[in-house]
Amino acid sequence: MTETIQHDDGRVELKEETRREIEGSALYNEDLAPVPVAKRNWTTYNFAALWVSMAHCIPTYMMASGLISAGMNWWQALLTILLGNIIVLAPILLNSHPGTKYGIPFPVFARAAYGTWGSNLPAIMRAIVACGWFGIQAWIGGQALQTFFAAFIPGWVTLLGGPVGGHTPTEWLSFMLFWGLNIVIIYRGMDLLRIVENWAAPYVLIMTALLLGWILYQAGGIGFLLHEPGKFHTFGEFWPVFIPSLTAMIGFWATLSLNMPDFTRFGKSQKEQAVGQVVALPTTMVVFAAMGILITSAAVVVFPQMNPADAWDPVKLVGQFSQPIVVAISMFTVVVATLSVNIAANVVSPANDFANAFPKLISFRTGGLITGIIGILMQPWKLLADPSGYIFGWLVGYSGGLGSIAGVLIADYWLVRRKSLNLSDLYRSKGIYGGWNWRAVVATLLGCALAWSSWIILGLKELGIPADFFVSIEPKAKALFDYGWFVGFGIAFIVHWGLMKALPPVKVSVENDE
Repeated sequence: MTETIQHDDGRVELKEETRREIEGSALYNEDLAPVPVAKRNWTTYNFAALWVSMAHCIPTYMMASGLISAGMNWWQALLTILLGNIIVLAPILLNSHPGTKYGIPFPVFARAAYGTWGSNLPAIMRAIVACGWFGIQAWIGGQALQTFFAAFIPGWVTLLGGPVGGHTPTEWLSFMLFWGLNIVIIYRGMDLLRIVENWAAPYVLIMTALLLGWILYQAGGIGFLLHEPGKFHTFGEFWPVFIPSLTAMIGFWATLSLNMPDFTRFGKSQKEQAVGQVVALPTTMVVFAAMGILITSAAVVVFPQMNPADAWDPVKLVGQFSQPIVVAISMFTVVVATLSVNIAANVVSPANDFANAFPKLISFRTGGLITGIIGILMQPWKLLADPSGYIFGWLVGYSGGLGSIAGVLIADYWLVRRKSLNLSDLYRSKGIYGGWNWRAVVATLLGCALAWSSWIILGLKELGIPADFFVSIEPKAKALFDYGWFVGFGIAFIVHWGLMKALPPVKVSVENDE
């Protein structure tokens, strides 16, 4: 008896009797269940709006600052951002396909490669990174609320006393208010999220364009930044900075390259999700980063008393304005931009990932709350304190681990199983994907070990191993770290594919019941 229905456009769904049969499984809950075809209603515009609203966030705006402070000029920074986003678009699209075909979220998709319980390894790795990002975006949103309140409430900054832990009590209060707003929206579900993304995307771009036009008018031109030559005079000087910077740009969306099935499961067709993503992601990232460069360049002219480093932060920049209404509108824009990206990029995935670990105990909403709590514990104010450390430490570092997961998922789905999954067995403990697939785990760990070799050496040094032991291998380890995403992806892809061919499970592929 067939358990699925395959439609003419290739999308697959469970038959109703099969769905009822697996509802009692320990691996099933309504949040992780495959979306029925009738409810897959996201269009090209929805996916484009999703990416526009996620890409026009403050870290994108500030991204060029880290590259320029590292020695690049404006066009080298924008070229690096463009190349990174074109590269990461490939795994995004490859991992988007199973979401639209089968209507399944990322952690359920990962069960095919890692096993029904083994999928918790990539899911939790992805979730922890998302928690860090959630905290970063929540802190930025809190800073925007702090500036908003300060424009209308005299003495707001010190209203509740002096600094505590390096920040005033009102800063902590603004942070928690924004944090709570995220949790409230995620409790309303994915339909509200789609509505927020649809109107936030054009609103934020229009308001940023108005700010750009106003500040260029006030400055009488584009300012000094676009005339700066950069610090690199030879290719040999540029390359050692370009490679880790490119890896960091890939790392920026390496998270979404894994969990796009969380969104594409709602897609009306493969064409709609693919076109929406291709059109929106690279263009928005470059355009918004370019806006950041232009606004910063002009701001230094308009506000000469301002610290040039602070000009890269739109929250601090808007704080220079004297008109409360201007501050209010600008900060509302920042809040909308940060809220839309934070929920879509940093709550949806970990909420599903935590739910995947204990489907009967953790719902999507509970997973979102867990994400928010861990995001606070990761102290995002420290991650954002140093732009260079943010790019070359945080982004480059985790890209190696996520690249390893991407390598396993893509090799497994496209080469080993050739896009053919047994949808119902993804929810059965004793189905063909049951337990752990040790081959995927080995491939992931090997990819991570090489990509993170610099961190491993640092840890060994901390254990007291003589430093001269590392003299010959440390430069090689640093190079592997700089290429982290590429190293992790390549090693994991090859190892998983090789092990699945040489030592296949009892049954690694099934044809859909068509």
